[in-house]
Amino acid sequence: MALKKQVVRYYYWLVLEFFKKNSRSIIISFFVSFFGIIGFLSVSPYIKIAATKTEIVGLIGNYDLNNPPEEVINKISNGLVTVTEKGEIIPVIANSWEMLSDGREYRFHLKENLLWGNGKKFIASDIRYQFKDVEVKIVDDKTVTFFLKKPLAIFPTYLNKPLVKFPLLGVAGYYKVGKTKIEYGYIKELDLVPNTKNLTPLKYKFYNNELQLINAYKKGEVNKITLTKKSIADTFSTWRNTKVEKKVDHSRLLTIFINGKDKILAEKDIKEAIAMSINYEKLSEFGEKAKGPIPPNSWAYNPDLKEYIYDQENSSKIVKKLITASESANLNFVTSYDYYDVADEIASGLDAIGLKNDLNVVSFDSPNTFDLFLAFWKVPIDPDQYYFWHSTQSEGNIGSYKNVKIDKLLEDGRNTINIEERGKTYADFQKVIQDDPPAIFLYYPYIYTIKRK
Repeated sequence: MALKKQVVRYYYWLVLEFFKKNSRSIIISFFVSFFGIIGFLSVSPYIKIAATKTEIVGLIGNYDLNNPPEEVINKISNGLVTVTEKGEIIPVIANSWEMLSDGREYRFHLKENLLWGNGKKFIASDIRYQFKDVEVKIVDDKTVTFFLKKPLAIFPTYLNKPLVKFPLLGVAGYYKVGKTKIEYGYIKELDLVPNTKNLTPLKYKFYNNELQLINAYKKGEVNKITLTKKSIADTFSTWRNTKVEKKVDHSRLLTIFINGKDKILAEKDIKEAIAMSINYEKLSEFGEKAKGPIPPNSWAYNPDLKEYIYDQENSSKIVKKLITASESANLNFVTSYDYYDVADEIASGLDAIGLKNDLNVVSFDSPNTFDLFLAFWKVPIDPDQYYFWHSTQSEGNIGSYKNVKIDKLLEDGRNTINIEERGKTYADFQKVIQDDPPAIFLYYPYIYTIKRK
């Protein structure tokens, strides 16, 4: 027992003496190691990114192999045609086509040696466009014919949607799908392999919400993300290794759809009063102000349209003149949670001019009943908006809008392929629809791309 105590005492004094002699070196080593670890953790995300030439992109959403994100689809495949910014229809998968039977028949001829992403030959029977009232006939492996019940001069513009088949196979795209990671049926990671040498390999990682996406960028899991909130994008503008780019998304338009069946809301002056009750200055930080349903980057855009001006005084006068006390009622103002802040601002403006409203939040895209409905509308690439505003369209025309002049202009616009004639038609369409709007077109949202330098 005494021997054990002597051994313990010996090692105690030995260790103590060691620390006395080397205390300075130990302390310096500790701090060097400590700050070295901190420094490594700080730069490790960039080491991870620098170690690979692959661009790693973070996206929000739950997607599966049957429902991939549009950004991926557009990279891995093409449609029979594409439509340029000038409205020209250019063949891509198709080599050529002809219009027959006075516009009721379109025959497309495919290019030679087309392959799916897995190397299998692409043939006419692989074309799977889903159109109502359109019959498809396969003539041979390189020829397909579409039969329409009514002539439609702009029908080829509807064949620009990329062709994709399960599992994420495209044709004539810049990329093909490589390794894919699936969890609980949803895509968590997806690699895109370039079909040409001069393109950068891409990897997509998917997250459930914005917070997860932001944290993934901070941790170095991804090197590129896209956000819509300026306040969050601004926090990254101070990062030395990060570049923030601001752009306008002209493919989406925040819109207040108006119930055209309501007797009061069908009045042109009431619609103008609603438009003038909105403080556009407060909305300017969210996006680029819209003048109508056709975006300014479209070849058919009319630059001579007037802008609505915030004018509560005149709005109030219009409301008092047209709405009696017996007619007044609470408008059913519907939106989703994502746009609640903007909707609340608009609702306050309506209250101020005498249009009382109940703001209700829904979780689905298109409510069954509403007086006013605030939502983002996906603007079609082609200026043909027959589906949304023509009085015969019960599904797309959710506000039941009716205007004889608009019906005629929409019919004329889709029944000619001549760009100049169509341009004149849609210029008139925008003037008429501004005079009697089916909706209040607010803004095209800003998007912020956060990317490492």
